[in-house]
Amino acid sequence: MHSWWESVSKARSRIQQLSSILPSSYSLSSLADSDRPARSLLQSSDSYSAISSALSSPDAGSGTDPLCNWLYDTFLSSDPDLRLVVLSFIPLISGLYLSRVISSSSSSTSNSPSLAGFEAVLLAIYAAETKLRGGKPVLISIPDLSQPSLYHSPRNKVGSNAARVSVGVLSAPLEPQIAMKSTKRAGIIGVALDCYYKVISQMPSWSKLDLCRFASAWAGQECPCRTEFDEIETVIDSFSEIEDVGREMGKLVIEESCSDSRGSRIPLPWELMQPVLRIVGHCLLGPLNSDDVKDAASVAVRCLYARASHDLVPQAILSTRSLIQLDKRARDAAKMAAANAASSNANTPSKAKKPEVLLVSK
Repeated sequence: MHSWWESVSKARSRIQQLSSILPSSYSLSSLADSDRPARSLLQSSDSYSAISSALSSPDAGSGTDPLCNWLYDTFLSSDPDLRLVVLSFIPLISGLYLSRVISSSSSSTSNSPSLAGFEAVLLAIYAAETKLRGGKPVLISIPDLSQPSLYHSPRNKVGSNAARVSVGVLSAPLEPQIAMKSTKRAGIIGVALDCYYKVISQMPSWSKLDLCRFASAWAGQECPCRTEFDEIETVIDSFSEIEDVGREMGKLVIEESCSDSRGSRIPLPWELMQPVLRIVGHCLLGPLNSDDVKDAASVAVRCLYARASHDLVPQAILSTRSLIQLDKRARDAAKMAAANAASSNANTPSKAKKPEVLLVSK
């Protein structure tokens, strides 16, 4: 009981501090007064919109930015629900940070804006994951195709290597980082996105929409090859339509007045592309995702396929092609099911109504 009340008190304190940072037009008092303040904040579209607008400001992201400091301190708290709130903004922070740092490095101006606030949040998440892994790599077991599977009957073992298990390295051991170096930038953000993917089932739809929108912008491919698997164009074909979808879900898309609101084309090494594809794959195929999220992911995966085809990245080409094929099959199956349901309803005779008997008093 004491730990529960301590968690609620801590969450209310963090929300009250956040309320003092945001403009006075946004009221968070109802969230602070709820039984689970942190969860209420996570599931509030209005609060996400307010924080997104503040982070999207051209002056946001510096080391003195109070909102970045709030996100940093909140993530360092031991409350898991408060950490989920911070993780829900990882797609937005990653998208804004990468777009700004790439554009500033390509421009000739020397007085680029400070992004130390964004970097502090990303480094805090990276440091927590580094400590959690304890210097060990992330391994996966690879099945031996020379051996019979669980579905073979009878299961006759072949040869003397029947007990051999192949192990693949999914992620190498993480090295501690105290600064966002240009050579380590993609790896640090990739780890942050991987942490987001671990809890993606608890992330709100508007956060997933941000990731899909930025992934489309990061790929930056508008060539016709992104639709080569589509006989008939059935996906949303412009980023403006994705923004319209976002507005209908609570006007959560960043204001178009921001110069980097849609992100920009950036380098996509595999250490960054891999977690992005995992998240996009969940958004595309997750059964509980809304149609808006699936449509945005459908656009993103096709843009990523076009980018991988131009960059000649075999593992990315294979992954994106597989996701596109799965998306097409899922949509075709949904259309067929809807057509069958409509035809069955049309062929089902309606029951004849019984004649009404009116009692007339004499």
